[in-house]
Amino acid sequence: MGTASESSHVWRLLASHLWQQASRWVHGGMLFRLRPSSNVPSRVLIAPQDLRTADAMNAADIYGGRFLFSGHLVETHGESPFELYGQARDWQRELHGFGWLRDLRAADSKISRQNARVLIDDWIKLCGTRHPVGWETPVVARRIMSWLSHSPFVLDEGDHDFYRRFLKSLAKQVAYLRRTINETRDGVERLQAALAIASACVSMAGQSRYARQAMRRLDTELARQILSDGGHISRNPGAMIEILADLLPVRQAFVMQGMELPKGMLQSVDRMMPMMRFFRHGDGAFAHFNGMGSTPNDLVATIMAYDDARGAPPTNAPHAGYQRLVGGDATVLMETGKPPPPGLSEDAHAGCLSFEFSSGIHRLVVNCGVSGLSNSKWRQVSRSTAAHSTVSIGDTSSCRFLTSPRFGKWLGNPIISGPSNVPTDRTDSATSSKVSASHDGYLKEFRVVHERDLRLSADGTELSGIDKILAKGPINPEHYYTIRFHLHPQIKATLHNKGSLVQLVCPDGETWEFDAPGAEIHLEDSIYLSDVYGHRKTSQIIIYGVIQEMPSVAWQFRRTAIARLSRRGISDFDDAKALPDDPGDLV
Repeated sequence: MGTASESSHVWRLLASHLWQQASRWVHGGMLFRLRPSSNVPSRVLIAPQDLRTADAMNAADIYGGRFLFSGHLVETHGESPFELYGQARDWQRELHGFGWLRDLRAADSKISRQNARVLIDDWIKLCGTRHPVGWETPVVARRIMSWLSHSPFVLDEGDHDFYRRFLKSLAKQVAYLRRTINETRDGVERLQAALAIASACVSMAGQSRYARQAMRRLDTELARQILSDGGHISRNPGAMIEILADLLPVRQAFVMQGMELPKGMLQSVDRMMPMMRFFRHGDGAFAHFNGMGSTPNDLVATIMAYDDARGAPPTNAPHAGYQRLVGGDATVLMETGKPPPPGLSEDAHAGCLSFEFSSGIHRLVVNCGVSGLSNSKWRQVSRSTAAHSTVSIGDTSSCRFLTSPRFGKWLGNPIISGPSNVPTDRTDSATSSKVSASHDGYLKEFRVVHERDLRLSADGTELSGIDKILAKGPINPEHYYTIRFHLHPQIKATLHNKGSLVQLVCPDGETWEFDAPGAEIHLEDSIYLSDVYGHRKTSQIIIYGVIQEMPSVAWQFRRTAIARLSRRGISDFDDAKALPDDPGDLV
């Protein structure tokens, strides 16, 4: 299981998991869910807005019994989807979360409204008291938010008996969340459960007696999870998008009901909005750090419309562990933080000191990102150091993940050890911005520390870096390092001058050069996992070195040509390429 420290982390996680499971069974098990509901609300007072984008085209598929969730298409052949078992777990979570109600609502037809009521009735009848996925706490929270948000659509033209069944089931689910929120997995899931409870208190009649407790719990979670600089304790940039997508409608519902806004709610929104801008490149995409996949641009645009300040993004996020360098129209985002605690690291990556680099609307250097497919192999690849634009030692990652099949089925794959010291220094001047940072993630195994300096010129035409592998004890003469720079798929890369220079051409003709004096440069295959259309083959610049022979490498990106109108167009640089079904050796 690794070192004594790693073992202690695993045993603490296991003890916490077993305690949560036992407590959830006591507080919200079958005996509770079979108990007749009391204090059923008489009506829905207000429906919080659903900020997520709908697709009316999906309504016809759902009516025809075709459900496409998480990359899995399931056809029901006349059966209710809630009668099906053995489907992918991610597919079931989306089904039971009822987020697809927004697609039926977008169709805005009598048929789609009737279809929504039939499917809700099916869930109440078949899964209303038990289902292994349907009663997972995060699924319950998502279902409550969906039912409340789309209640005007669902309840319009419905009969009184359905209205009663709908409210009775909602009340039972909200009561279940109240009883089990303390046993919910820490992080976004627990915060979303608190938001669902608060939403129910403001949206349904007869729930005001729970409002004070719900607001206090929501304030506590926001204060604990939203850091002083606006980042989330999981260090996943995508967490802010998910939280704000639920928090903003709840805040608006409070205002519409004339209720006083909790102080923590106001402060959290004010902190997170600047950080939303912090992680964005020139094309609007979020940087791929610690679980952030493809950017939901429509949702981000909707959330940013609520930003009253709209000032320049911050450059330093010390609590979240990130740095932002800006020069001209160029942007560099660098990860300079320790991994989150094991209980919050299920989606965290081993990407310390990795960076992403963009020029205007072009992303040049990226991390591989996160696969949109529910595939454990690709997920493991995406979290490795090799999938990030940073240095790896040997074939190892700077963090160790729990991969034991003995415990993995209960605990997942959290980080159980990684960098514990990441000192960071920043200098801004009239000519450039510079960040120097190091981490000790390889200290125990290889007795080395990785140090990286990044400097971006004020005009944004030059990014220079130095990677140093600093020995902190005897070094095995065979130990080597790999410096990777993963390129965005739209960048056309060509190796020149016998492996001493790489030319990078953007779709509009903007051109950059990369060189590393004294080092041999390689151009190899890579894969970009976070594209909205699926995995895309791309390239990566690689520098290999033996630690004892060349412990330091200096490198540089230089812009050599500005954008021009290309006769050939973007498609010439965006060819469809065959991708492997297995991760293999692409990263």
